[in-house]
Amino acid sequence: MNDRPPLPPFTEATARQKVQAAEDAWNSRDPERVALAYTEGSEWRNRSEFITGRPAIVAFLRRKWAKELDYRLRKELWAFTDDRIAVRFEYEWHDVSSQWWLSYGNENWEFDEHGLMRRRYASINDVPITEAERRFRWER
Repeated sequence: MNDRPPLPPFTEATARQKVQAAEDAWNSRDPERVALAYTEGSEWRNRSEFITGRPAIVAFLRRKWAKELDYRLRKELWAFTDDRIAVRFEYEWHDVSSQWWLSYGNENWEFDEHGLMRRRYASINDVPITEAERRFRWER
């Protein structure tokens, strides 16, 4: 098995690195790349959906990014312990009708000794916004 640094136990600096790596991967919108950060049997709760394993994660992310167009995410470290990290996040996206959304919430992560996430629990809220209310302006 390959390690995915930084590894637990986390310090503030390595927890911040882990959060930034997750933000970068999710902003790639590449389901296969994102899934490599999780254990083979990783358990997720995303809103009301329960997902187990990398193939299910990839399928979920494909569906997600087919719906959530021009997705852009920011994550912020909230707290950490030896093998757990809590983050707050927000992201913007639009649907096929060009309605923009701000989605925000919290995630709780638990890692194995190789630095792979074995559990991810996400609580997410969605708020419709106008184009003028967008906060994230990245080049496409």
